Amino acid sequence: MSHEHSHRALHRSLWIAFAFMLIEILGAYFANSLALLSDAMHLFTDVGALSLGLLVSHMARWPSTPTMSFGYHRAEVIGALASSISLWALSGVLIYESIHRLFLPETVEGPIVLVVAVVGLIANVIMMRLLHSHQSHNLNLKAAYLHVLGDLLGSVGVIISGLLIWLTGWNPFDSIVTILFTLSILYSSGKVIRESLTILMQRAPGHINPLDVFETLKKIPGVREVHDLHIWSVSSRKVALSVHLIADPSSDVLGPAHKILEKTHGIRHMTIQVESPSTKYCSDFKNKINW
Repeated sequence: MSHEHSHRALHRSLWIAFAFMLIEILGAYFANSLALLSDAMHLFTDVGALSLGLLVSHMARWPSTPTMSFGYHRAEVIGALASSISLWALSGVLIYESIHRLFLPETVEGPIVLVVAVVGLIANVIMMRLLHSHQSHNLNLKAAYLHVLGDLLGSVGVIISGLLIWLTGWNPFDSIVTILFTLSILYSSGKVIRESLTILMQRAPGHINPLDVFETLKKIPGVREVHDLHIWSVSSRKVALSVHLIADPSSDVLGPAHKILEKTHGIRHMTIQVESPSTKYCSDFKNKINW
């Protein structure tokens, strides 16, 4: 799927989220519903997340420079982290207000909540269909998709809340649904925060085992030792590696190392330094990692 298609899907989703956010704010005002307002506020964060997604999607295409040799690929990670943190801040406000309303419940207009929530659900289904095929492309699109998914679950919860209030007249349903909806947001966005921090801390990506890479390099004919092996993610889809190989001077290890790392582990961006066993640097070198 091309970058242009992803960009177009984000753009369409942004306008849908903005339009239905205004509808839900008006509905929350007339219905006096915290659950509906929470759904509208989440749509507000959707607008922010999708706007940020568009900006980051554009930045990620900027070419690399001498001072930004990896380009701007990590803009997607920073965008995803900022988007997810905004969800946590919103969740704290909603949980606080929900607990307050549990003790001091207010009258909620169930029928209005139900109708507006159904409209919101339709909007979220449309946005999910637009973003679904793109969300596996990078972390930023995944964060935007999770915003919409969380909002869809919230719309379902608000529909249930409006229906129960309409049938029973028990207003605390509004606060209970808000709390449950908020907890689901915390769970989904927490995974994106963890993945973003993993990349920013330059941890080896989860699908690559550094010990396996170490053993793979060590088995190349002519390689005596493997030192200073580093594997990290530049972005959610770009992996980089650097390593020192001590090899026999007569051996050609550089070509085989490149081929086997790309074929076996899918690593394409790598820096491999080959050294002779007689080099003083090699004899004095101490690996910082205990393999």
